[in-house]
Amino acid sequence: FAPFDLPSGRRAGVVDVPGHERFIKHMLAGVGGFDLVLLVVAADEGAMPQTREHVDILDLSGVRNGLIVLNKADLVEEDWLELVKDDVRDVVQGTFLEKAPIYSVSAVTREGVPELLQAIDKATDAVIERESGGPFRLPVDRVFSIPGFGTVITGTLISGTVHPGEQAMVYPRELETRIRQIEVHDTKVEEASAGQRVALNLAGLGVDEVERGAVIATPGSLAPATAIDARLLVLGHSEGPVEHRQRLRLHTGTAEILGRVYLLESEEINPGESGLVQFRLEQEVAVRRGDRFVIRTYSPATTIGGGMVLEPVASKHKRFDPKVLTELRQKEKGAPEDLVAHALEAVGMAPRTAAELTKTAGLSMEETQTAVSKLVAAGKATSFTVEGNVYYLDVLTFKQTLDRVNTALTDYHQKYPLRQGAPLEEVRARFFPKVSSRFVLPLLSLQVADALVCEGDRIRLSNHTVRFSPEQEAAAEALLKALTAQPFSPPAASDIISKSKLKVDGKELVASLLDSGRLVQVADDIIFARSAFEEAKKRVITFIKENGSLTVGELRDLLNTSRRYALPLLEYLDAKRITRRVGDKRILGPAGNIAE
Repeated sequence: FAPFDLPSGRRAGVVDVPGHERFIKHMLAGVGGFDLVLLVVAADEGAMPQTREHVDILDLSGVRNGLIVLNKADLVEEDWLELVKDDVRDVVQGTFLEKAPIYSVSAVTREGVPELLQAIDKATDAVIERESGGPFRLPVDRVFSIPGFGTVITGTLISGTVHPGEQAMVYPRELETRIRQIEVHDTKVEEASAGQRVALNLAGLGVDEVERGAVIATPGSLAPATAIDARLLVLGHSEGPVEHRQRLRLHTGTAEILGRVYLLESEEINPGESGLVQFRLEQEVAVRRGDRFVIRTYSPATTIGGGMVLEPVASKHKRFDPKVLTELRQKEKGAPEDLVAHALEAVGMAPRTAAELTKTAGLSMEETQTAVSKLVAAGKATSFTVEGNVYYLDVLTFKQTLDRVNTALTDYHQKYPLRQGAPLEEVRARFFPKVSSRFVLPLLSLQVADALVCEGDRIRLSNHTVRFSPEQEAAAEALLKALTAQPFSPPAASDIISKSKLKVDGKELVASLLDSGRLVQVADDIIFARSAFEEAKKRVITFIKENGSLTVGELRDLLNTSRRYALPLLEYLDAKRITRRVGDKRILGPAGNIAE
């Protein structure tokens, strides 16, 4: 595993998998994270038996982008190289690599390498971005311990985004943990997104509690099972059919599980054919509908087929049951609620109307409205209304985001105990970056048990209250008294606190008094007591109503102050739309006309 910087500046992650047939199971553990494949064949040896199996596995796993590379081109003659190309073309015929370009290179002489790099860079344009919305999921391929940090796991994040401090669960054992730290290519990060190679430092778990094949995911997003329903395709060149109750090796994600296949609609599945099946496994697995899998014979281990999961937590079925087969075919097609649920997951915290979901899911409006109603009733989606339009969200994604907001606010209150709350806009930008500001308050109103409180432009946990110590209260009173004594020419707050000789954090004290509204800051270095500001505002409004307008000089005289205070005060009133500047005069603004 290593980072790889392309000519365009893009950064890719390289997973080098062993080609030898004895190590194919290691290749199977990594294939789920591939976006682009380089099929490397030694020009002096040509395609090997395991080359065919590698291509089969990639094809069955749903990989759709790739290039073919003939290495060691410097060791062979041109005629031999052409024969090897023909041989490789035969191997990939009928697969996703059938029309892939072939590049001849030499790692020693560097012949063909620049052209290959450009081709890789261009090929990444066709890579479909993985879903960064919805629950995160990471199949584990390595587990180890680092002194001073504890258990670390690595893998490819196949969906969602993940952040330090998030709660997570290890499936299928359903062990709770918390993500302490995240690294991407040996660099500490505050967020990892789908498609990236990731290392997670897990809290509260030993290395013996997590193993290769496990899945780290959002709590509640998966369910362990020993039976899964699927569509199974048997490879056309397989040596024989797959038989009912045949013992097999099932590979999905990074897991390898032994089990038996129960054929639901036939006595056997011949090479080149497919059928509906149920796998009954000897160990639990945690998968999702639509996940790809590969099957290999029990012994000797040879790849014979693969397919797609249709039901990740299945009950045992009777064979040849028309009702069961109809239901599975509907799941294969995709029930309307499944399509809508998938569309909601994909957009994460970006709310969608039924009309928007109709386009994404490819359904009629009637089908979409019925589907979202079922999802809301089942607790899988939630809805809210803004400006007369009903919007929908995936519940699990919403709860996951709220948990992150709660954690962030807990940290904020610990760091700034005297502040009423965190700036609402900062919370929106951090946790709802793709959500319009008009949606944030309605979204937060959906929270459970009113854990969050929005007050003006601040947000806090409902159990947070500001409590001054006796010394802080004394400093606050001294500050307010000094500001009130010179209401329209207030001294600097920092100077007042310094002269009080009280050992308090002046900056935090002022911030708290501003939050609570006891002070009003009209400029970086000018703060008024609330009573003085309200009196000044009242005089401004009255003067303009009586005289039609007000200049800076007139306000200076009206308040018996100086231009240093009069100008910032008027600019602040302009910003609040209480006044409006016309030339060098002020008239009443919209807010001034309705103010008392």
